[in-house]
Amino acid sequence: MSAITVRPMAPETISALTQSGVHPLLARIYAARGIVNPQQLATDLERLHAPDLMLNLPRMASLLADAITDRKKLLIIADYDADGATACAVGIRALRAMDANIDYLVPNRFEYGYGLTPEIVQLAAREKQPDVIITVDNGIASVDGVAEANRLGIRVLITDHHLPGDTLPDAWCIINPNQAGCAFPSKHLAGVGVMFYLMLALRAVLRERGAVKLTNLAHLLDLVALGTVADVVRLDESNRILVSQGLQRIRAGRAQPGVTALLRVAGRDPARAGTYDMGFAVGPRLNAAGRLTDMSLGIECLVTDDDVRAQEIARELDALNRERRAIEADMQESALATLEQNTDASGYSLSLYDPLWHQGVIGIVASRIKDKFHRPAVAFARGNDGEIKGSGRSIRGLHLRDALDLVSKRAPGLILRFGGHAAAAGLTLRECDFERFQKHFEEVTRTLLSPADLEREIETDGSLPVEHATLDAAHALRDGIWGQGFPEPRFLDPFEIVHQRVVGERHLKLRLRRDGRMFDSILFGHSEPLPEAIRAVYRFSVNEFNGVVATQLILDHWEHL
Repeated sequence: MSAITVRPMAPETISALTQSGVHPLLARIYAARGIVNPQQLATDLERLHAPDLMLNLPRMASLLADAITDRKKLLIIADYDADGATACAVGIRALRAMDANIDYLVPNRFEYGYGLTPEIVQLAAREKQPDVIITVDNGIASVDGVAEANRLGIRVLITDHHLPGDTLPDAWCIINPNQAGCAFPSKHLAGVGVMFYLMLALRAVLRERGAVKLTNLAHLLDLVALGTVADVVRLDESNRILVSQGLQRIRAGRAQPGVTALLRVAGRDPARAGTYDMGFAVGPRLNAAGRLTDMSLGIECLVTDDDVRAQEIARELDALNRERRAIEADMQESALATLEQNTDASGYSLSLYDPLWHQGVIGIVASRIKDKFHRPAVAFARGNDGEIKGSGRSIRGLHLRDALDLVSKRAPGLILRFGGHAAAAGLTLRECDFERFQKHFEEVTRTLLSPADLEREIETDGSLPVEHATLDAAHALRDGIWGQGFPEPRFLDPFEIVHQRVVGERHLKLRLRRDGRMFDSILFGHSEPLPEAIRAVYRFSVNEFNGVVATQLILDHWEHL
């Protein structure tokens, strides 16, 4: 059962925002998201926090500047998701513009696993012979990998945003807004955001030394926006600025060829690109490379300046994404069948393993299962050498990485490796230990969660006044910067169903009436008829079809009235 709630919003804050010129509907929405003055909505780059507030950033920029001046061979070791790919592309594009001797390597996740492992360092040494390794979106937990690099005489610069463990690697330098002692105000930067900050600081150092052209790094902000949204980090004020600036460039036709190509193969108009397109159209296609093969193809798409080549790669990524969806559908069907037979309805967690599952898709399956059952979920697939790889997703109330840390403390040696965030994490077990993990994870979730946490809550922004349901308002909502921690507005109202029909075999096209006003609406993934009267949670959107632009309600949830 789902509890529908309305986000609290202070009338005085709404009034103050409205008086300052914010549209009354947007004033309500912003007040419910903690905005108290219009300055918090400003997206000028000058409002970004200064790079030197990040612990070790000035030092790392200086070390990197020395390495560039001395013509050292630099090698980026990237993670295999969209955040890692965009962070790598930012580094490659910026460092090339600064005349660095730069290359990159994205290890195959199925062969080498996650992070800067000793095996990856050995591979890098054999194939690239770097003087300096720069990690992006990984490395904070790579104690053994950094030790191997040190043994081989390779310096390591770590740029990461994941939560550190108890022991930090013995790297040349580490920047991570979440490491102890770092006073950087925004703790929610994605890996691409951390890398962008490093490039800003590096450019400043090189300019002071008179050693670089006036390279404008703003042209990389489309990549920063993509990686930030795709990694589902919290859209605090800093991230909203980065995403807004990146979207402005995309809409103005100044994106990297690869970003434009990915939008086009997804059927999206770059001139109208929004956060939804980044998160649900471009991001999945980029991630498909890392899920099914390796992320080199995705990075090549982002670093090429050849429009034709970018389009070719985008089509390959689109095909991989279709393959990923088919694999995911089969795995999800298998997972649901397993849960129907074996799930304890009183359980607080869900742990699933199938030796036939694809390692690159388990994160998506865990996310789908978590959404369906509103329980922390971990899905496992077979790895190498008797190991299984797990990917987990969590609900509000359970910090997943902390939960895994508690499991590891209660059962030493059970989890071989783990890392991640509050909402998502990865781990490795021995195949023979799956049931033991299942038991300990359930015990830990029962310790950390209450029965109330297991009740699904659908947050809304209350009723959408009919007088505010205009096309201009729909455009304003579509162009807003929405995402994790700053959710897209959803409204709650009663409707009379005037007409309904199935479209595309599995969706309902609806004509709804409220307060004498008719609304075109759609309910995706549902083909059974609805009752004559419903209460619906919905998004107010723009629908463009056959040259006609109109408003449309997208129903996310409905109940009998």
